[in-house]
Order: sequence, then structure tokens, then C-alpha cells
Amino acid sequence: MTVIAHTPPHITGPLASAYARIRMRRIALLVLLGLLLTLSLLADVATGPAGLTLSQVAAGLVNKQSLDAATQVILWDLRLPTALMAVVVGAALGLAGAEMQTALGNPLASPMTLGISAAATLGAAVVLIIDPVIATQLGANQAVSLGAFLCAAACALLVQGLARMLGGSSGAIVLFGIAMSFAINALVSVIEFIAEAGSLQQVVFWAMGSLSRADWPKLTVVAVVLSVCLPWAMRSAWAMTALCSGEEQARSLGIAVERLRLVTLLRASLLAAVAVAFVGAIGFIGLVAPHVARLLLGEDHRYFLPGAALSGALVLSLASIVCKNAVPGLVIPVGIVTALVGVPLFIALILVQRRSL
Repeated sequence: MTVIAHTPPHITGPLASAYARIRMRRIALLVLLGLLLTLSLLADVATGPAGLTLSQVAAGLVNKQSLDAATQVILWDLRLPTALMAVVVGAALGLAGAEMQTALGNPLASPMTLGISAAATLGAAVVLIIDPVIATQLGANQAVSLGAFLCAAACALLVQGLARMLGGSSGAIVLFGIAMSFAINALVSVIEFIAEAGSLQQVVFWAMGSLSRADWPKLTVVAVVLSVCLPWAMRSAWAMTALCSGEEQARSLGIAVERLRLVTLLRASLLAAVAVAFVGAIGFIGLVAPHVARLLLGEDHRYFLPGAALSGALVLSLASIVCKNAVPGLVIPVGIVTALVGVPLFIALILVQRRSL
């Protein structure tokens, strides 16, 4: 189905009025997603064993000195970086998944299905088990994040390189990504098999995905990458909207489809690699968030891309709240929560979309 990317100036009357209503509805939905995300962020910051109230959180965010020293540490050094990390990582994965699905024309494309999440786990496992000297010299957190990022980025480049060598079709990229994911998971299993008990526990916990590793430097890195990639993606919004109508129609409009696909996948891979490098493998956000945005906002990428980012941020922020409240006195790794919630949510979205056809 062809999607109108903008309203031509010569169109007036009922068609222009109808488009204006659609546009205002999409803007209103984006604003609503932003408001829900703000409320979820505040609730996430206020949730935890310390028992801070929303009024204390609000007062502490406005004036840090209004809190005692212990509460300042809890709010500013522990809870706020974790809650904000959920927002930026969710937004990065949601945007990456949306771009991958558009570039490949495949609704199942995501950082998880293309092997990027599995590659990050491999990189972390290598640092934690095979070469602990690197972890000691660079610092455990920095070394694990660096290893995860390098492996995730290498996987993305390898998948795209192999696909371009053998035809470069979107189907080939997805198939190579799935094959790489299986191969990488097998390597991770081999590493876990030979690992000692202590190192094995670290790898398993890292692979579950957790926001507990968040701090201000890591948050800054993900936020900077997201703030660069989102406007960059928005510059290609018209071309990506046209691509949704089919490759032939996009080419007839003068769009270099192969170049657009390559740049889009590289940008999405950078987003996904940076996100999973700091929090571990968090599944389903990059798969579910684009479907939520598409259901609410349609295929016009001026609204779809920011909608996917907001949807991913909201889903992961809500998951962060759930993982702190599901079991009293225990914080469940957020990757487990997203997997448990993501499966039924994804099935529900499929059913809703089928009914709307």
C-alpha cells in the first residue's frame, strides 16, 4: 500500500482535511506516548526497597540538596541512572528494530533475529572466561562492555558483507543473520561448558540482560549514540516510507535502494550494538516496539520512527518496574521480564493486525 509522505500544496478540500486529521491524530499519539513514558520513568525512579515517595523523588530531582546524603546516593547514583538507561536502551532497540524491519521488508527482523544480541553475549563471555587479564587491566565492566560491542558490531558487518557478496537481497540478510545467531549461540555454549563455576555464573547472568550495571558514563554513551542516530534516521524518513511501498516503486522515485538499505542497517546495528553492550541481551524490544508503533501510527516514517523509539522506551521502562516488584525483595533481570511479557504481547499484536486486515 502506498503511503503519502507529505501533503502536496495543490491538494485542497476534503482530502487535505482528512490528511490534517490523520496528522493531528498521529501527533497526539506521539505526545501521549511521551506522557506515558514520563509517568513510567517517575514510577521507576520511585520504585525500590528504600520506600521513596513520588513527592520525595520530585523534590530530589528539582533540588538535590533537599535530600539527606543517603537518599541522594539512592536517587542520583542508583535509581536515576537505571531508570534512564531503561529509557535510552529501549528507545535505541525500538528504533533499531524499526529500521531493520523497513530496510529488509521483514516484520521479524530485529537485533535478536539478526544475531547481534547473541554476538554481544559471545563478546562478554570471551572477556569473562577466556581472557580475564583484559578484564582486570581495563576494569571488569568496561572490558565486558567493550568485548560485547566489538563482537556485536563485527557480527552486523559480517552478515551484511556476506549478504552483499551473495546477492544483497533482504531475504539473504535475514537468513544469514539467523544462521549467525545459531552459530554464535553454539560458541557461547562451548565457552560455558569449559568455564569454571564462578565465571559461568557471570556469563549466564549477563546473558539474561540487566539494568543494574547502569551508571552515568554508560548512560551518556548510549544517549549520545541515540541522539545522533535518531535525527540521522529522520533525514531518510521519506525514502524509507517510499521503500515500504516496494523496491520497484522506490527506485522509480529515484531512491538508491541498495545504498539506503546499507546505511540504514549500519545505523541500526550501531544502535543495537551499543545498547546491548551495556545491559546484556534484552530480547523482544526491537521486535515488539516497531509493531506497536506501526499499529498506532502507520508506515509514515516521520511518525513511525519516533513512535518506535518511544514505544521501546516505554515497554522497557515498564519492564524495569515489573522486575523490581514481581518478587518481593528480589530484582529479576529485565531480560527475563521482556521475554515473558514480549511473547504474549507479540501474539496479541499479530491477532489485532489480522483482524484489521
